[in-house]
Amino acid sequence: MAIEQIKMPQLGESVTEGTIEKWLVKPGDHVNKYDALAEVNTDKVTAEVPSSFTGIIKELIANEGDTLAVGEIVCTIETEGGASEETVEVKEAAPEEPTAETVKPAEVQKHAAPVEREKGAKARYSPAVLKISQEHGIDLSLVTGTGNEGRITRKDLLKIVESGEIPVAKVEQQAVSTPSPAAAPTSAPSPKTAVPNVPVAVGDIEIPVTGVRKAIAANMLRSKHEAPHAWTMIEVDVTNMVQYRDSIKHEFKQKEGFNVTYFAFFVKAVSQALKEFPMMNSMWAGDKIVQKKDINISIAVATEDALYVPVIKNADEKTIKGIGREVNELAAKVRSGKLKSDEMQGGTFTVNNTGSFGSVQSMGIINFPQAAILQVESIVKRPVIMDGGMIAARDMVNLCLSLDHRVLDGLVAGRFLARVKEILENITKENTSVY
Repeated sequence: MAIEQIKMPQLGESVTEGTIEKWLVKPGDHVNKYDALAEVNTDKVTAEVPSSFTGIIKELIANEGDTLAVGEIVCTIETEGGASEETVEVKEAAPEEPTAETVKPAEVQKHAAPVEREKGAKARYSPAVLKISQEHGIDLSLVTGTGNEGRITRKDLLKIVESGEIPVAKVEQQAVSTPSPAAAPTSAPSPKTAVPNVPVAVGDIEIPVTGVRKAIAANMLRSKHEAPHAWTMIEVDVTNMVQYRDSIKHEFKQKEGFNVTYFAFFVKAVSQALKEFPMMNSMWAGDKIVQKKDINISIAVATEDALYVPVIKNADEKTIKGIGREVNELAAKVRSGKLKSDEMQGGTFTVNNTGSFGSVQSMGIINFPQAAILQVESIVKRPVIMDGGMIAARDMVNLCLSLDHRVLDGLVAGRFLARVKEILENITKENTSVY
């Protein structure tokens, strides 16, 4: 018999820690390789941690609600055959990476000088770390982390809070006499935000904030704090597109087994326009802007208590039928709880179908770190003055674009929207195929 360790996996780029949302097993349970052991929540996704072995659950090291750094042990499994427990422990101890047992408490710099980081290294903090630092006024530039590659973890900050030695930069201590914005360290967190004191009366319902909701809130807050949002809207006449889709929907459903929706036409038009205006498919990366080669469209899918953003990979290479099928499959996976973490990664631009619940105008919050989000509003039949002064009932839709003004200017955004409008207004039965 041998004892094997299951460690916190890295569930996405830049993810440094995860929170055990719910254990799906208990000590003594028999599990097969790849069976789900626990639901883990990060700042990017909620996913299941699979077992790397077949055997009996020996011990749950972490409790529900615990946040662990990537690589920390979450549980142990007793397997048949293989190396002994002692041999496994030696093999696990060989690398110099910190473990839950060997990690030392975070060091706090006694003087107000930022921690020296390796040249080219960038400080990246999880929402949990930012939240604690803001609540307790901790200057993260004065903290040495114990996580992977020296990153600061939630446990590091909790140990600092317990010690009572809160590191605060001199510039913050002298803020009254020298309130120069330029003097503040660029990595320091925003000022502490007071938790609102909301009175609870008889009959009020208190709803616990789930890990998924916390992650959504943290990402939205970060987007609004870091990205200077700008907003613009364009009106599009989609009468011909509506007529074309309505003329084929019954035959399409019988042939393909799923509905062809208006939304698939919008996603196709956007992906086509992104190829022509690649700057819209970019991300802010601090000292540079990264223009992404692949066009991966994030779409928002809501459940009763959360919002998920699965991704249509290489949307520009897919037909309207292909996009429609993928939208249908991803939405079904979200609502059945079968969406995988990799199906929510790699998005470069978001298209949100706000019109599905009747909205006609809205300003979306950018899906960080993307540079823009397009809200497709409800298609509404309205009287429109046509060429020659005639009034006709037309199917009109508003497209609302939120953009990160660090990356995009009004000129490129306006030209991009104008191109999307042109593509949509020229969709007809004669020149457009869904296949």
